[in-house]
Amino acid sequence: MTTKQKITFAQARALFPHTKKITYFGAASIGPMSIWVRDAIADYFEARTDRAMDDTKLFFSNADELRSEYAKLIGANSDEIGIGISASFGMNIPAFGLPLKSGDEVLLSDVEFPAAVYTWRGAAEARGLKLKFIPSVNREFSIDELERAITPRSKVLCLSWVQYFNGFKNDLRAINTICKKHGIWFIVDGTQGMGAEYVNVKKADVDMFVSSCQKWMLSPQGGGFFYIRKELQNIITPPSMSWQSADWHQEFTDLFRYELPYFDSARRFECGYYVVSNVVGMRQSNRLFLGLGTLHIEKHNHALIDRLIRYLKVNPFYRITSSLIPAHRSSIFAFACDNPMELHRALLKRKIIQVVREGSIRVSPHLYNNERDIDTLIEALDEYSRAGANTKQAVKRGSAKKR
Repeated sequence: MTTKQKITFAQARALFPHTKKITYFGAASIGPMSIWVRDAIADYFEARTDRAMDDTKLFFSNADELRSEYAKLIGANSDEIGIGISASFGMNIPAFGLPLKSGDEVLLSDVEFPAAVYTWRGAAEARGLKLKFIPSVNREFSIDELERAITPRSKVLCLSWVQYFNGFKNDLRAINTICKKHGIWFIVDGTQGMGAEYVNVKKADVDMFVSSCQKWMLSPQGGGFFYIRKELQNIITPPSMSWQSADWHQEFTDLFRYELPYFDSARRFECGYYVVSNVVGMRQSNRLFLGLGTLHIEKHNHALIDRLIRYLKVNPFYRITSSLIPAHRSSIFAFACDNPMELHRALLKRKIIQVVREGSIRVSPHLYNNERDIDTLIEALDEYSRAGANTKQAVKRGSAKKR
């Protein structure tokens, strides 16, 4: 199968052996790898150990294809895509490379994931920048609060596309319209949406979009990519350089050439060689997203969550803590009860994998999940809530007798 061949969700599910053993709703934490990824990486290591092959040119062509694939998935041009090892890697490029001055403000949400906060905090300490946190409203990013926070010194807004703990999806285009009005660079951490939600960075007109790939992109850990708008590439000073930032045209027989031009693309920001096995795995994982289409994956995931929402709405034992506004929904969904950690442990005993984030149970269904998985979760939730309700009633009866 080529990377462009269509597949069905049933075919995709069959590629994940874990679906026969557990009910996995943890893509927002770590995505399982398909047998395509496993086998491709195993083949790579076998080739290197058994045949001691020189795969340099093959690897570079793989990396070129990988950039093109990520570009296609987010609506960008391939020369605007670079390969990294994490979202933080991509985030460091603008944090230390944008032409900022001491006293300039970097705007962040007060419910932002730590990756962005610590990266920009480090840049602020090194460059004399000022971090300014925008107050959230009901634990959601507020455009109104953004506009109130902007001052003449505001130069950068760094924001997650999808909030990690409740799945609130930000309207990138609306936010960027405000940024452009005030001359603010808009840097987006797309990790919690990439692969699960449809995005077009050209239509959103963001300046940079960075993503790790070990979550929703179902790739090996230590893989990621970044998008840098073409016009911005000559404005940013690369915070680090390597000999691979120059264009050798894959000719390495004469290395006494010290005046080669740097790549006129995002590739010059990549800094050095790659974890080749990760690139192999990332390409295999992309077959799923190119074959299914991210818009179809988004609809699939949301339909599964809708099934869960219908149950939760009629069970007063639980309360939904994610936004139900269509424009702000994502493939991350959160709900709570009186003791979420106890519920979390009860679900784990039934091999239903989820996490607790900021006081809520977070589930993140993905392309390998189906309605049976949701029904398994609902059955467990129903049983837990009935037991909890019975316990409360027993406590009330005991209290009444004492009075």
